[in-house]
Amino acid sequence: MASADPRHRAAVLGSPIAHSLSPVLHRAAYAELGLDDWSYDRFDVDEAALPGFFENLDSSWAGLSLTMPLKRAVIPLLDSVSETAASVEAVNTVVLTEDGRRTGDNTDIPGMIAALRERGVEKAESAAVLGAGATASSALAALSQVCTGPVTAYVRSRERGDEMRGWGERLGVDVRIADWAEAERALHAPLVIATTPAGATDGLTDAVPARPGTLFDVLYEPWPTGLASAWESREGAVIGGLDLLVHQAVLQVEQMTGRAPAPLTAMRRAGEQALAAR
Repeated sequence: MASADPRHRAAVLGSPIAHSLSPVLHRAAYAELGLDDWSYDRFDVDEAALPGFFENLDSSWAGLSLTMPLKRAVIPLLDSVSETAASVEAVNTVVLTEDGRRTGDNTDIPGMIAALRERGVEKAESAAVLGAGATASSALAALSQVCTGPVTAYVRSRERGDEMRGWGERLGVDVRIADWAEAERALHAPLVIATTPAGATDGLTDAVPARPGTLFDVLYEPWPTGLASAWESREGAVIGGLDLLVHQAVLQVEQMTGRAPAPLTAMRRAGEQALAAR
């Protein structure tokens, strides 16, 4: 079944971008939904090249997924931004409407909440966040709807600590700052969200408690991380980066194609197969 919508093109932009699983997930969704004429590509685009890329978009484009370093750089190029995206000043989804408008959203935040709920995490009395980068602010936004108590952020510098405290005030989250040297203490929280780059938490594996709570590690490659492996060996619940990637992509597919629900199971299976083949 082909789509009657003249808008049938989408892509993920970022730099570097070759590693992105987004094309695998979106194409799996199109196949499942019968959108035979839809395409989803990847383009290596940095901040300097982004305005020029937007200038060349025609009426065949339905949407764009954005990864680093474009999530904030894209905002001045948009006609409107959702409250969710504005809350963390980060857009990972652009929908191009039939009348030519460019609307920005952030599906990382609801995707993170959906991934938690899928594993039975509806509420947490407290939480810990490892790291203080862009993903950490999205984690705080998600925790504003999940965590009923304080969130301790473990950071490497005072500047990052100030940033996280500022995000907490903006999002209505009681954020407390701790030095990265004390990160082992984070592992005793009922919910731990690791937002750090690959290898950054490897030194914490021996500190995983005997009965850990839930770990949400946003990495999907390499997987499992050392921390995730140690967590599972102690029978703690683990949510991985692929869970987040799939849930946020589901929301992107629904916004870009107008078809809902998007096929989460097929998209996850395609992602798992692609990672296994690497």
